Amino acid sequence: MHILLAASAFNSLTQRVHAELRDRGHSVAVELALPGVSLAEAVDRHRPDLVLAPMLKTPIPREVWSAHTCLVVHPGPVGDRGPSSLDWAVTEDATRWGVTVLQACEEMDAGDVWATADCPLPPVGKSDAYRGEIADAALSAVLTAVDRFASGTHVPERQRSGRARPYLRQELRRIDWANDSTQSVVRALRAADSQPGVLDEMLGGQWFLHGGHPEDRLRGRPGELIATRAGAICRATADGAVWIPELRARRAAGEPGQPGQPAPVKLPATLALGDRLPPLPEIPAPPYAADADPDGPRTWSDITYREQGGAGFLTFSFPGGAMSTAQCRRLLAAYREACTRPVSVLVLGGGRDFFSNGIHLGVIEAAADPAEESWANINAMDDLVEAVLTTTDRFVVAALGGNAAAGGAMLALAADEVWCRTGVVLNPHYRLMGLYGSEYWTYTLPRRTGTGVAERLTTEALPISAEAARRLGLVDRTIDCAPQAFADETSRLAVRVADSPAVLSRIAGKKARRDADESVRPLAAYREAELARMREAFFDPQAPYHALRRAFVRKEPADRTPAHLERTVPGRRTAALPSRRPRVTGPAEQDRAPGPAGC
Repeated sequence: MHILLAASAFNSLTQRVHAELRDRGHSVAVELALPGVSLAEAVDRHRPDLVLAPMLKTPIPREVWSAHTCLVVHPGPVGDRGPSSLDWAVTEDATRWGVTVLQACEEMDAGDVWATADCPLPPVGKSDAYRGEIADAALSAVLTAVDRFASGTHVPERQRSGRARPYLRQELRRIDWANDSTQSVVRALRAADSQPGVLDEMLGGQWFLHGGHPEDRLRGRPGELIATRAGAICRATADGAVWIPELRARRAAGEPGQPGQPAPVKLPATLALGDRLPPLPEIPAPPYAADADPDGPRTWSDITYREQGGAGFLTFSFPGGAMSTAQCRRLLAAYREACTRPVSVLVLGGGRDFFSNGIHLGVIEAAADPAEESWANINAMDDLVEAVLTTTDRFVVAALGGNAAAGGAMLALAADEVWCRTGVVLNPHYRLMGLYGSEYWTYTLPRRTGTGVAERLTTEALPISAEAARRLGLVDRTIDCAPQAFADETSRLAVRVADSPAVLSRIAGKKARRDADESVRPLAAYREAELARMREAFFDPQAPYHALRRAFVRKEPADRTPAHLERTVPGRRTAALPSRRPRVTGPAEQDRAPGPAGC
């Protein structure tokens, strides 16, 4: 079929649906719901067999849903209605949730049900669950609904009742630092992650707090800042403390701010606070993995190391997958330390959310000299990738439990093998940010896929699924498991590899291959050529990179759907299906679209 995805943004779920539908032979196009852009005209232009809305925050117009079957993905079980479905689920500490694919009609979220899928809801941030368990359930329901629509015989089930819940406003998210427990504070922060954050007052300013992790040992007067760690701040609660990794300043004129005023950038907490931050002790992370002792005290670190059998596991988790200069350097130091350990297999990654999305565009945007910070950041990334590429005394695995893009995808390719959870989406390209790219991609990517496929991936700039990546040679192993099980599955496989006699021969062959490649063209030559192109983009004030970076981090709305998404992606096209007029299920009641507040 030819399917049109109508979406408010090409977010993680929209990308996954896009990639998985293409894998199954459908041709897929995207139309972003933008101010002043007519979805009706877009539908007439694309002439789709089916309109599918994976994440839409504006209503589908009557002239569209009355003439075409339009299926909307709602991140809640049957009967749940409203724009803050997942926010409420996390707030109320739900342990199971679901996704419903329903037919668009007059009343929001009240249409006939085409498919539904339930899923566990682990105690993680909303956006983490959205990219993990919710995305898995959504994809299952979407594929079922698409197959049912294609059959031409399925009759969707009418909803008998529903519970419409309001938008979860900031006054309902407010934290009472004097009385709220650590558990309550963490839950409020998780329900607002990564958008909209929890609005709070601190050090004479108003901030949106992003991310929250419990701390059991540190204590202080409730509400006061008591420590820092790796850019995060630790704030005391009524019975403990929480670590808050990121802050976003509230606009001086209030949210949403005056037209034309740039949106504040989400930044590491200590960087956002700047000179406001009083002298606080920098408390280093404990020298063991946070989950090494499930019954022990809880704390937070964005980089952890542990060992099991003959395998070492260097896990890192940076908000949004972005890696600043400082984060790259800390991870490089941890990697070098891990390489001194007596293990034959070293696993890099293995967490359940983002692996990496490359350089930290937010920190770059906030820098006094964005060009200089861009240059420092890309060189720090290159140093890390070079360390992985030149590790010849052990077998290195990149374990991707979550998505990876740009330089983060290329970091994974530096390992000897790439293991990927089946739900992962990869974006191995840089073009959309106006960059040529570095991280030795001109060495690693063609080596895995061939030059033709490497060129196509980097120029088309489209997301690909884990299974498609495996077929192309980007991924060596896909692991079909739930997000919460990925770490255990990775550990089991890594220990088995470490126990295998074959691993020693594979390690022995690494140095010979690296020496042979070095004799043909040194790694330094790849780096020099890539960085020459990057330097041009960074230090030319008229280069597209600066405007594209600014628009991305400050969430400036686009004026049209990008051309690479708007055109149809070739697939195994079936005969066009007749447009079917859906039945209306209720009176007009809302003008909001279903979906999360934004992830």
